Amino acid sequence: MPENVENQEVEETSPEADELDALRAENEDLIDTLQRVQADFANFRKRATREQESLVERAGERIVRELLPVLDDLERALEAAADHEEVKLEEGVKLVHRQLEQLLQREGLAPIETDGRFDPHVHEALLAQPSAADEGSVIEVLQKGYRLGDRVLRPARVVVAGPKEGPSGDPA
Repeated sequence: MPENVENQEVEETSPEADELDALRAENEDLIDTLQRVQADFANFRKRATREQESLVERAGERIVRELLPVLDDLERALEAAADHEEVKLEEGVKLVHRQLEQLLQREGLAPIETDGRFDPHVHEALLAQPSAADEGSVIEVLQKGYRLGDRVLRPARVVVAGPKEGPSGDPA
């Protein structure tokens, strides 16, 4: 009878041992899968970083390539200035200005409108002067402002109309 008891214990531990072995094998498979996913992610991150650096480099290269004709025209304008050919100098500078403006517009640059009311989001008031214009309106642009897409690159620096002058010359 003691043999039957021992056999039952062996039989009872045998399914538990099989289950334990199966769990260990599953655990090893999951660890292996996790390590592969980690390696894949690390490779992806490195590749994405390389691609981003390459894109930035190519973008800079493209804008520089488009600026080369502007540089050439500016050099020609400077040569005309050295020869005291004022008419050619003026034409050359206008040509350079027009080319540069067109190139930057193609890249999404747009001047900030300065007609009308002062807008603190796109204008920088450097001075407020008494004026016949409506108070808070832009009366003079000291430096043009620009947007690149939806972002303000540089606010327009402006003079804003202050309170109107009274008959005695004092602000009303």
